[in-house]
Amino acid sequence: MTVASRLNPPLKWAGGKRWLIPHLLPLWEQYTDYRLVEPFCGGLAVSLGLAPKRALLNDINPHLLNFYRWLQKGLVISSEMENEKETYYRARARFNALIKTVERDSKEAAGLFYYLNRTGYNGLCRFNRKGEFNVPFGRYKRINYVRDFRDYAPLLQRWEFELGDFTALETSSGDFVYADPPYDVEFTQYAQQGFSWDDQVRLAQWLHAHPGPVVASNQASDRIVELYGDLGFTLTFLDAPRRIACTGDRTPAREILALKLNA
Repeated sequence: MTVASRLNPPLKWAGGKRWLIPHLLPLWEQYTDYRLVEPFCGGLAVSLGLAPKRALLNDINPHLLNFYRWLQKGLVISSEMENEKETYYRARARFNALIKTVERDSKEAAGLFYYLNRTGYNGLCRFNRKGEFNVPFGRYKRINYVRDFRDYAPLLQRWEFELGDFTALETSSGDFVYADPPYDVEFTQYAQQGFSWDDQVRLAQWLHAHPGPVVASNQASDRIVELYGDLGFTLTFLDAPRRIACTGDRTPAREILALKLNA
């Protein structure tokens, strides 16, 4: 078994696409010599599932990117991790204090981010307008925390991580782009800036202009279907499991894959 096949996504992630790997693999297998580009790398489910030799992984959440950059270094967490309310809120306060200082990119901040992600309500990653992590304590009976992430370092060291808007990424015809933006739903406060309908339109147009292969996923809302359909994407409809949701709703969500592979 390869190292890549043994690595699970290290975080709980709303909208994670691990379930989508069987649908993406047949598409990716035509382009394995390409560089995988993810404008919204999220929980790394797709990157770890496809295990590309080269990848450019972007996100707008600086705390997520700090965690991944520490994984590249072989992160080992030494701070307290308990599935206990007082410990959680103490850690949340410490994390929010750190991210207001030069320590926002520290190893401690990365470890706290992991702990908050695994322990907070429904695995949400949410920030208020002040940029503070504000997810309440979760309701898990048991949590299996990981402290030693050194197994991730060899694979992630081959990948590049970028922080910022997707339009700043430098791509070429040799890049296979997979885009999984925040769903076109009411909850979009994944990062302090949010993700609006105008952002959805900007993304679709940016993907359409990419000279190489593109796969995009999103909630199959009427306006998303119309947006990608009008741009000439081939649309496939799927029922996505909702294991993590803002409301706790677990009913399947109708989702689309928008394809542009013969560019």
